[in-house]
Amino acid sequence: MKTQTFAKQTKKAVTVYNGNCLDCLLDIEDESVDLIFADPPYNIGKKFGDFADVWSSDTLYVEWCYQWLALCIKKLKPHGSLYVMSSTQAMPYLDLWLRERLTVLSRIVWHYDSSGVQAKKYFGSLYEPILFCVKDAKNYTFNADEIAVEAKTGATRKLIDYRKAVPAPYNTTKIPGNVWYTPRVRYRMPEYEQHPSQKPEALLERIIKASSNIGDVVLDPFAGTFTSCAVAQQLGRKAIGIELQTEYFKIGLRRLGISNQFNGEVLQPLAKSFIRKNATDTTLQNTITNAEL
Repeated sequence: MKTQTFAKQTKKAVTVYNGNCLDCLLDIEDESVDLIFADPPYNIGKKFGDFADVWSSDTLYVEWCYQWLALCIKKLKPHGSLYVMSSTQAMPYLDLWLRERLTVLSRIVWHYDSSGVQAKKYFGSLYEPILFCVKDAKNYTFNADEIAVEAKTGATRKLIDYRKAVPAPYNTTKIPGNVWYTPRVRYRMPEYEQHPSQKPEALLERIIKASSNIGDVVLDPFAGTFTSCAVAQQLGRKAIGIELQTEYFKIGLRRLGISNQFNGEVLQPLAKSFIRKNATDTTLQNTITNAEL
């Protein structure tokens, strides 16, 4: 009998794991998840707690990615959706591999602002790619009305579309394109936790609203500070998060209301004394816009 190599805690509609995703994913029932958001280490040298984000070769890195991606695909329901983030360097490998197994519907660009320190001898990166994939291209969840954004042609310029049989004003809203702008999470933001690549709640809100419904199961195999689980929880979804680093796992326990202690340690939220006085938890909710507008 195989020894369990992970910790697991469940409270109400949220389950969190502390362990290697390759082990934890085996504990999840096949075809039981509606939406997976995967934001793995990028193999670019960042430090995540005790883990160094460096593989000895690109080949070994992508082979590792193929292992957890294969497990993720097994966990998806037949109508399920998978969103995968990666570095610009690695994404072509993942794209080619995934399109043989799923249907890639969109290749999304998450564009963000500069931290102020940019490359001096080449063009620095100001975006990260996201793949939106589905198991069945004819049967999947996509809640267009939930994520509609302002269409400036109709809402601001108030132009008339004369191509129609009966001329009418352009629509005031539209479905977002595949270029999204939202700021990165920084230490002055209310949602900030101590993590080197924390993703914005607003980014996850769009994905979860678009590709899941209330009561659906959302899985994040690289949960970090459990932002995806927190947003899923707020939106009435069930959430499963897997995190290797215990320090981040403890953030998830606290942030998701599962427990306020871990092995006798009281889990305190990050000191917020440095946050701007007038900031609110909804600061980022309206920051995503379309670069093409």
